[in-house]
Amino acid sequence: QVQLVESGGGLVQAGGSLRLSCAVSGTIFSINTMGWHRQAPGNQRELVASITRAGNTNYADSVKGRFTISRDNAKNTVYLQMNNLKPEDTAVYYCNIDGRRTLYQARTSYWGQGTQVTVSS
Repeated sequence: QVQLVESGGGLVQAGGSLRLSCAVSGTIFSINTMGWHRQAPGNQRELVASITRAGNTNYADSVKGRFTISRDNAKNTVYLQMNNLKPEDTAVYYCNIDGRRTLYQARTSYWGQGTQVTVSS
């Protein structure tokens, strides 16, 4: 069974920083894209940032220049460094990976349980 465990959320004032981590555990053969999504109350879940195994990154326009995604392939962990946080960044942040449990299994999407990020003005 594949598990994604997120940490690092919390309450921060506008302009502050937080670093989210997501560690993947369990039987996993390979991980392709890793990413972070977020969902604010009343809104749809949206992609914040993603990173391929080769290190290619993609960011939502709203976070470009403020957030940085990175990964440690040896530890099966993905990070999201969030700087200059704004109240509109308040949301539950979800880790997501695209991987295979075995060589012969099709690529599957896995999700973490979410971690709350609250930015006060």
